[in-house]
Amino acid sequence: MVHSGSRGLGGMILDKHTRQYGHQGLIADSPAGKEYLMQHNLALDYAQQNRELIGRRILANLRQEGQKLLDISHNFIEPVTINKEYGWLHRKGAAPANRGLVIIPGSRGDFSYLVQPLETVSSLYSLAHGAGRKWQRSACKGRLAERYTAEQLTRTAHGSRVICCDRELLYEEAPQAYKSIESVIAAMVQAQLIRPVARLKPVITYKVQTEKK
Repeated sequence: MVHSGSRGLGGMILDKHTRQYGHQGLIADSPAGKEYLMQHNLALDYAQQNRELIGRRILANLRQEGQKLLDISHNFIEPVTINKEYGWLHRKGAAPANRGLVIIPGSRGDFSYLVQPLETVSSLYSLAHGAGRKWQRSACKGRLAERYTAEQLTRTAHGSRVICCDRELLYEEAPQAYKSIESVIAAMVQAQLIRPVARLKPVITYKVQTEKK
């Protein structure tokens, strides 16, 4: 699994928009609306190509071949019709539930799930895109540094290995900082939003191999 977005391009587009228009909306088929949607779609395309490049580089280093099976964004807008009402749906930290199978990731020390969305209208055809954080990033090192060394955080309860030379990031994304994926999946099953298909165990988590300066 590869998790990456547009590496700041989407944020730059938003910043440019708010400086020019404030927080006002745009008419979709106006020149300004069309320009914004074009830039939005370019950022999505860039993020998709970025994920594919990362995946192919990892396969090349492992001297293996692979095939991309799923690619889903979880911060984008799209036109939708729900209950015969047309509008724009903004998914922020949400996976689409109307495009086939979805992976719901856990933390680096937890399982991830491949699920079949049940396309429930009440959820606006959307799902949680992952386990979600319990703690803010700024709080993680203070909570964990006295209990775990950075070296200890390079191994998980599943015996998997974490490759990350950024000590701060090791603490910020520690499994303890995230919710249990089991509780998230159970809640979505109970709400009749998904049908679990497979459970995936982490083997290696790769973040960054150079120390932040």
